[in-house]
Order: sequence, then structure tokens, then C-alpha cells
Amino acid sequence: MKVGFIGLGQMGAGMAANLVKAGHDVTVYNRTKNKAGELVKLGAKAANDVAGACKGDFVFTMLSDDRAVEDVVFGENGMLANLPKNAMHISSSTISTALSERLTQAHKKAGQRFIAAPVFGRPDAAAAAKLFVVAAGEPKTVKDAEPLFSAIGQRVFVVSTEPKAANLVKLSGNFLIASVIETLGEAMALVAKGGIDRREYLELLTSSLFNVPVYKNYGGLIVEGKFSPAGFAAPLGQKDIRLTLAAAEALSVPMPVASLLRDRFLALMANGGDKLDWSAIAGLAAKEAGLSKH
Repeated sequence: MKVGFIGLGQMGAGMAANLVKAGHDVTVYNRTKNKAGELVKLGAKAANDVAGACKGDFVFTMLSDDRAVEDVVFGENGMLANLPKNAMHISSSTISTALSERLTQAHKKAGQRFIAAPVFGRPDAAAAAKLFVVAAGEPKTVKDAEPLFSAIGQRVFVVSTEPKAANLVKLSGNFLIASVIETLGEAMALVAKGGIDRREYLELLTSSLFNVPVYKNYGGLIVEGKFSPAGFAAPLGQKDIRLTLAAAEALSVPMPVASLLRDRFLALMANGGDKLDWSAIAGLAAKEAGLSKH
């Protein structure tokens, strides 16, 4: 398949590489041009602009936020003006449900196809083609994209015919992950101040009640205080909680824990944590408990 890929950050680079390895004809574009170098060595082509990545039947976007997606799609010489009729935009970015709805309508009006397909997994999972894809859109449109999804992930969950539903699921999942990080940080601060070794405590938790990857992976980062380099930067975590709260307000759903998480991210960034991994919010509890190691 002839595929464009826009956005070569830690997640996008791994996804694009796996599309190349699966034998697809991939053209990549990133605003910072040198990020395309390794992919070109693998066999991808590098586009000079957004339009250059929109010549095929499919284009992925994996961008940081709503504004970046808006610039790529609606901007001058952007995707909306250059994607061929019936070609498909696959949005894997974590964006607002409002923007997802706007994209759905804009592509439909332009005679193009659109699906939302955000993913769960950190950069190592993206590189290993082990992502979980959450897809939503018209059934035939989703089916046509399945060979691409099989190249980047281990399983696809189709949740709705409405693209924005996939974005809602993604936001809800990131809210749950952030909740785990916060509660692990609080629990570890509690036991550490009581004289219990945090590594042994994590082994106990993940060998019994919480034998699941999210507790093992983030628990390990918290125990080691390994918040840099960031696999998923704190400002992106804050952005996702903000978008979760916006979706909740639109649907009249109170989310008091999400409100707390918003404040935790703001506190982290106000104290110089904007370059850290989002799991660094767990260190706030240790600091507040007066622990020297956090």
C-alpha cells in the first residue's frame, strides 16, 4: 500500500518504521527534517512538505496535540487540500473529541475518508509493533486500513462507527494510567516512610493483586526514579487530562479524580518537571511526605 506518515516523534518513528518493514511504500514528513533520516535508510521516502506525504491512498498523522493536527490538516497547502478523493486520513494522535468530529465532517465534505485510530503503548511497544490500536469509523473504511494496523500493532479494537468514540476511549485510558501512577506514588510514599523497601513492595504488588503491565512498568519507573528521558512527556499527560475533562464536561460527567490529576500535572510542571516523563507526578507524593528519595 502507498502510505504517507506525518509526525516522526518517539511513537511515530517506530510506527512508520514498521510500515516500511511490512513492505508498504511509505513517504514520511516531519517539520524537523532530520528525523526522517533513519527511516529513509530503511527504505522510506522523505517528503518536503505535508502535500508531499499526501500522494497515496492512506496518510497517518501522529502528532502532539490538537493545534499540530489542525495545522497539518487545515493549514495552507495542508492535507485537506492535497489528499486525493477517497483517500484516507488515519489519525493516531491523542486529540479532543471535538476536533475528531470536525475532521470527520471536513474530510467527508472533501470526498475523503477519515478514521480515528489512537494507540495504547509506549515508544518501545511502537518500535516492536506491539501497540494496541483503538479504531473507529465506517466499517469498510476501517477494514481497508486493517493491513496497516497489523503492521504496527498486536491487536485492533473497533469501538464505533463514529471516529470521535476512539478518541474518547483513548482519553479514558490515559486517565486510568495517570490514576495508577498517582496512586502508586502515594502508596509507595506511605510504605517507604514506614520503613518498607519500595522494590520489595512493588514485587509483592505485581506478583499478587496487580500482576499487570501498567503496574509493573510504571512501578519500576517510580521505584528507580527514572523519569528522564521521557517516554511520554509530562506536558502531554497534562494535555490528555485536560482533554478528558473537556469531554466529560460536554457529556455532563463529573470526574473528580481527573480534576485532581490536572492539578498534579500543573504542580509538576510548575516545579520544573516539563521535560520529565509523565510518571514523575508519582514523585510529588514522596516530596510532600518529606522523603529524600523520590
